[in-house]
Amino acid sequence: MTASERSLQLVALAAEAAAEKLADDIIAYDVSEQLVITDAFLLCSASNDRQVRAIVDEIEERLRIEAHAKPVRREGEREGRWVLLDYLDIVVHVQHEEDRTFYALERLWKDCPAIALPDSVTRVAAQRSRGTAGE
Repeated sequence: MTASERSLQLVALAAEAAAEKLADDIIAYDVSEQLVITDAFLLCSASNDRQVRAIVDEIEERLRIEAHAKPVRREGEREGRWVLLDYLDIVVHVQHEEDRTFYALERLWKDCPAIALPDSVTRVAAQRSRGTAGE
């Protein structure tokens, strides 16, 4: 079993929204073989609480408008350090970079296949790593 087309569509939209708000280290895993509750995880991080919230808001808006999807659960919003958006098909984790390092979710899911992200997401990440974002 692999992630459904719907899950892959939601991952792509969420990743693009996160990249638009300058999220760091955006990665996605197909966890459908390991979990029955969801098909995919999208992970990304931000350098401060305000940016975590901005990324979450952009993801929610993009998925609502373009995919008619609303999260069934949203956790961690008050603290702004680690916000989880559960769309059933996918679960999005937006973490403060310190929490991302500490909890190291990538280590837990490294045996799951990575989901290829849209070129626009990888291009923004490459530009940011070279310090040319927005040029």
